[in-house]
Amino acid sequence: MSLYLTLLLASVSIPLLLSFDRKVGFYKHWKYIFPSILITAGFFILVDFYFTRWEIWGFNPRYHSGIILYGMPLEEWLFFILIPYASLFIHYVFVSYCPYLKLNNSLLKIFSGLIALFLLLIILLNSSKIYTIVYFSLVIILLAVSLLTKPDLLARYFISFLIILVPFLIVNAILTGTFIDEEVVWYNDDQILGIRILTVPVEDIGYTFSLMLMNLLLISGFERILRKKTV
Repeated sequence: MSLYLTLLLASVSIPLLLSFDRKVGFYKHWKYIFPSILITAGFFILVDFYFTRWEIWGFNPRYHSGIILYGMPLEEWLFFILIPYASLFIHYVFVSYCPYLKLNNSLLKIFSGLIALFLLLIILLNSSKIYTIVYFSLVIILLAVSLLTKPDLLARYFISFLIILVPFLIVNAILTGTFIDEEVVWYNDDQILGIRILTVPVEDIGYTFSLMLMNLLLISGFERILRKKTV
């Protein structure tokens, strides 16, 4: 089994086993979660496809299965299903066990505004770096959508994201070369800021934030639609 696939399966194994925990009842949300994961995966895979074609990043054959679909290894496709599942599980556990822990409205608006302005400044100063522009722009867009439509969700997500970020950075650090001889996923240094946490490009924080927030917004939408149909 490839290192990439091993990391993915290890990441999702515990969340999958604990999905039937009575307090969280994660399995009860599957009908909203899986459509959201697939739609979000479709968007990110499309971006991934072009990034791979344009050599903004690529994959080391030493660490993946060798099964290639549209220029990307099978594991990269699975990444957008298994990692969101594991991360969404963490978010739901957090909400279930800490239902009242969230940012207040004033702090939420200030914090979101500062992040958006900071990322916008970085984008303007690095207009030639495609990876930076795409994912920092996506953060700004999703922050705006969340503030306008689901501020309560965003207020909780800002906190749960800090928890999600810990295992994500561990997995991503290995994928980008920490603890192993070569990276599983390599990045074109001309298309990123060059600031790394261990070996993880700082842009991947925005990448992760966007990946999970898009899922949560879609889940919220599916919950609203499907619950109306059952009334």
